[in-house]
Amino acid sequence: MQQHNQSTPFNGNNQKQRYYKLLKALALTLLMLFSTTSFAQKMEGTVRYLMAHNWVKKMAAVDYMSKQAVDRYAYMWGNEEEYKTYSKLTLNATQSKYEDSEESAQKDDPGYSWLKDEYVITRNYEKKTMRDVIDMLGKTYIIEDSLRTPNWKILNEMKEIAGHICMNAFWNDTVKKQKVVGWFALDIPNGGGPERFFGLPGLILEVNINNGALVITADKIEQKKLTTELDLPKKVKGKKIKEAAYFAILRKHFEEKRKAEQPSFWSIRY
Repeated sequence: MQQHNQSTPFNGNNQKQRYYKLLKALALTLLMLFSTTSFAQKMEGTVRYLMAHNWVKKMAAVDYMSKQAVDRYAYMWGNEEEYKTYSKLTLNATQSKYEDSEESAQKDDPGYSWLKDEYVITRNYEKKTMRDVIDMLGKTYIIEDSLRTPNWKILNEMKEIAGHICMNAFWNDTVKKQKVVGWFALDIPNGGGPERFFGLPGLILEVNINNGALVITADKIEQKKLTTELDLPKKVKGKKIKEAAYFAILRKHFEEKRKAEQPSFWSIRY
């Protein structure tokens, strides 16, 4: 198999296109096998994600602000329109925990652990439950509820990410008004992913929100035996709410920012 650059879509002449059509058909067959048998082994270990925030594209996705305002913010950022951070997903066959990393992804950034908001996303896929601890709008919320799978639409493109063949899927987030494209590994049948994304037939190794406004890509995958990494902290201070209440808080915030003609992503996690 011809080698391709990481995270680069497969392209080429007609012969290559025919080859990858056959590969795609094989991948779909394997996906069906993974979904109906125990042929594929679920992963246990950690995944590091590189999160690339593009401030100019985030502004471009704010549809209620004028072009002049968007251009003004773009000019303010200049050549520093992109900021990168790392995050980490810890997972096994039935659970996952996602949080920000203290490891710096910027060359001249010594680290920002002292600036970090509380953000721990946990999933129990066997019990179909969630427990998220999120600092948002000056408060800490503990979201405990049952899992509700996003309404993904599986598409037909493929590319390689971190050494794994992935297929894409689309989801329209009607709460945050975001167009989300997720790429899931065909050979890792865990249902988790970065941030609050989950529910695809394989582990989500990349998420692209609003055409590059935020791109989250796996760049390091380590399989290892876990011990206490997935244990929940015994005590967390915060207000316990259901997921519907969390969405209501977001909707209210978005409406306030829309009326004020201000971007909403400065006050919340994008």
